[in-house]
Amino acid sequence: MPLSEAQARNAKPTTKPYKLADGDGMFLLVTPSGGKYWRLKYRIGGKEKLLALGIYPEVSLADARKRRMKAREALAAGDDPGEVKKEAERKKVVESANLFELVAREWLENRRHEWAPSSFRVKLIYLERYVLPALGPKPITEIKPLQVLDFLRSIESRGTLDTARRVNQMCAQIFRYGIATGRAEYNPVPDLKGALKTPVVKHRAYLKEKELPDFLRALEAYNGKPLTKLALRLLLLTFVRTLELRGAEWEEIDWEAGLWRIPAERMKANAEHVVPLARQAIEVLSTVRGYSSHRQFIFPNDHNPSAYMSENAMLYALYRMGYHSRATGHGFRSTASTILNEQGFRPDVIERQLAHTERNSVRAAYNHAQYLAERREMMQWWADYLDEAAKAK
Repeated sequence: MPLSEAQARNAKPTTKPYKLADGDGMFLLVTPSGGKYWRLKYRIGGKEKLLALGIYPEVSLADARKRRMKAREALAAGDDPGEVKKEAERKKVVESANLFELVAREWLENRRHEWAPSSFRVKLIYLERYVLPALGPKPITEIKPLQVLDFLRSIESRGTLDTARRVNQMCAQIFRYGIATGRAEYNPVPDLKGALKTPVVKHRAYLKEKELPDFLRALEAYNGKPLTKLALRLLLLTFVRTLELRGAEWEEIDWEAGLWRIPAERMKANAEHVVPLARQAIEVLSTVRGYSSHRQFIFPNDHNPSAYMSENAMLYALYRMGYHSRATGHGFRSTASTILNEQGFRPDVIERQLAHTERNSVRAAYNHAQYLAERREMMQWWADYLDEAAKAK
């Protein structure tokens, strides 16, 4: 007679284990400790075997019967249900090791040393915000081009075309890493070529040579926070990236040598960058000392002095000066590069001063002070040029 759900639920432990039969070799084993285990007795190749079907009540009577049916189907096909179960468990273990999220996080960590901490954080945000919710729980071997395209188009639909492009590139690199480490055989991303919209490149606004005199006079007349004004002045004199300036610390300044040594971990290319400081840049820093010499950062945050200046401080100052959409801090780099190239300074010297990424990693490790004498001369010329431009009418 088949077992009922009530009998399974009400079965009490005794001093010895006992069985409650359900038919076709399946029974509920009740142990003295109160455990209840579904078991299936079957024969294959003349040998009697026992298959575990689960624990009651996590596995109900109805579910246990479904598992018995699958086991009987395997037997009818000539397969051993015990071996089928072991193979399914092995496959599950393999698939869990091949989950896209595990491969993706391993890829990110494996390449962490190549990026500045800020770049790593951005990549981690892209991974966790966009990629993992869509692909993370899937085995990397089972992801098809359409699945990747669907979630990339969901990003695209928000109008963030550049984000979709960057996420697409990240996915391609993760799949390549999966192939290289033997956990994937196919990269579906190249098959998406032409399926995504191409973002229109928008260059940051920058000052033209003829616009410099008016800008410099506006900066001189700016009556906002003194440190913000000084930060803009130093940014223009050094044309480093805004994050490199905002995160500058006093210990990076070599007053005697007239150099600013930006450590590798704060640089985009993850290599130390040396900035020759013109006389005017030294003067700006000397003035700033009166405000923040007792702080870690040269340009501390207004609301949290233990942190550095916010990314919007200089941008909003430019807005108040009347340069909304006409100039950005990053645009100072384009302004300096354009004028210095037009004035005949060697492109290699200018590029080195801009700290543009050196593709040869061995060369990059040794070129942080490359062309230093020429760069020192160029930076002083640039500072003098700005002084003259400020006087022009």
